Amino acid sequence: MSTAGTKGVPRAEREQQILDVATDEFGTSGYAGISINAVAAKAGISKPLIYGYFKTKDGLYIACVERAGATLVGAIEDVLVTNEPTLQLASETLRAVFEALAPRPNDWNVIFDRTVPKTGAAADAARKVVAQIGDQASRGVASFLTAGGLDDELDISALTEVWVSSVTALVNWWLRHPDQTAEQMADRSGRILAALAGRASL
Repeated sequence: MSTAGTKGVPRAEREQQILDVATDEFGTSGYAGISINAVAAKAGISKPLIYGYFKTKDGLYIACVERAGATLVGAIEDVLVTNEPTLQLASETLRAVFEALAPRPNDWNVIFDRTVPKTGAAADAARKVVAQIGDQASRGVASFLTAGGLDDELDISALTEVWVSSVTALVNWWLRHPDQTAEQMADRSGRILAALAGRASL
């Protein structure tokens, strides 16, 4: 991983480098376990520089979660507006998620970090992105179920939670198998979905 401690690096580029390191730290240690000292050391910069850019630990987390959210929400939305409500929608959504996460696989867990305080600016930023992804999941699930003749709101709610939890599980499996590429994960997820759909129809 490149560090941010190189003299002459433009501020915008240096900020992105810091966020890359912080994302890995938040994604693996959680908000509660992260150390600004560790981020500074791994980024090859001073702790005061991080505070100079982001002010607080909350500010650093907010920058990470907003960047992660913008990437993932945009990728998922592109799939939702261009695919029919079939099993292919789920498969293509997973492909979009893995491709969006390829540069920063920890982005998903930054967004869904359960150690973020329940109140405050960091909590508000996380809830906003979680709500956006949750809304997208609900829309996708609703269109899929409705196309199959099911429109019960509780069915939609239940399957939405199953979907988000399943994506989280697949992302965490991927993090434990870093040799797997985003394309391989997308293909694997498609095979799993097809197998599950086949069993369900028996």
